[in-house]
Amino acid sequence: QVQLVESGGGLVQAGDSLRLSCAASGRTFSSGAMGWFRQAPGNEREFVAAISWSTGNTYHADSVKGRFTISRDNAKNTVYLQMNSLKPEDTAVYYCAAGPHWGPAVGAASSYDHWGQGTQVTVSS
Repeated sequence: QVQLVESGGGLVQAGDSLRLSCAASGRTFSSGAMGWFRQAPGNEREFVAAISWSTGNTYHADSVKGRFTISRDNAKNTVYLQMNSLKPEDTAVYYCAAGPHWGPAVGAASSYDHWGQGTQVTVSS
């Protein structure tokens, strides 16, 4: 079965950088989408970024555009989220997710059928 394992979270100060990793296993990842979402206490899960396994096309939420970058390493079945210029409002549990299709709906959580366990990112002011 598909397994997604996130790593790289931690406690940082505002303005710092972090790189999250999501290692995928359980099937061949050559198509479909991988996404990053986040959820802060009391808030709904929020889309952050997505990438196409096959083309490398990306889509970033406006709230992180210019600061966060999603990338992938097909050989390692791993997706990354480089987070720069972190702000306290970026504090959340970050989840990676795998979905079968790349398309207009990659920003919706319903487009993904496998989820990781999450990694905590805390940004202090």
